[in-house]
Amino acid sequence: MDLPAALHAMAARLVTVPGVVGVVLGGSRARGEGRPDSDWDLGVYYREPLDLAALRALAGPDTEVAGPGGWGPWVNGGAWLTTDDGTAVDWILRDLDRVARVWADCREGRYEVGVQPGHPLGFHSPCYPGELALGRPLADPTGELTALRRATAAYPERLRRALIAAAWEAEFLTDNAAKGAAGADPLHVSLCLSHALGILTQSLFAHARRWCLNEKGALATAARLPAAPPGFGPRARALLAAPGATPAQLTATVTAARDLVRETRALLATTPH
Repeated sequence: MDLPAALHAMAARLVTVPGVVGVVLGGSRARGEGRPDSDWDLGVYYREPLDLAALRALAGPDTEVAGPGGWGPWVNGGAWLTTDDGTAVDWILRDLDRVARVWADCREGRYEVGVQPGHPLGFHSPCYPGELALGRPLADPTGELTALRRATAAYPERLRRALIAAAWEAEFLTDNAAKGAAGADPLHVSLCLSHALGILTQSLFAHARRWCLNEKGALATAARLPAAPPGFGPRARALLAAPGATPAQLTATVTAARDLVRETRALLATTPH
């Protein structure tokens, strides 16, 4: 992958900001899945105190930089920039000490799902180590990010078991959706089903020992994983595309969703990987 020269220079300048530990290229560009119009995501890993004034000076007077907490509790700050050559770049702040704590939790099979703008199914804390595992360090003067990236390359078995076990909630959600179907409540049904499918997607990624970073593109990838039942992708898309409006239509959709959830849970329990 050819990296724009402006990004190397930007990463080198970012690590001169007091508090910034290193910079990692993330997102679809790091994974080699970016489109020509994809932004370049730079994870800016820091420790407090972070010199926000210096960071804002580097971004320039026309760019708003959100400090820690400015964007929410998990994706907690950053900026959207455009370089002189027109390259769209996102700075995404990451508190390195918090990332290390989350990584320790993941190794013990503990994780959180938090409310975060831009993450409709919630922010899954394993995203933090996953970003490093799948990212590409651009500036890492202490070597700390490179070492953490090597450590996160191995998916923790306890986290894997915990996320597979969490698939029980998908069945609970389809039971709840049945009540909404009987009351002709398409919003409730749609929310239950999208959440249930999101949980199954996380479980399928974990079963395959793959980091799932967010909802975008995750369903299509999950459909190709070993524990996905036949037709998982088309069946899931059909459930989400047209759940119906009448009690009969919504009930039929929920019945199909229950079948998909149960098949997936059975395969998660029996498919070796």
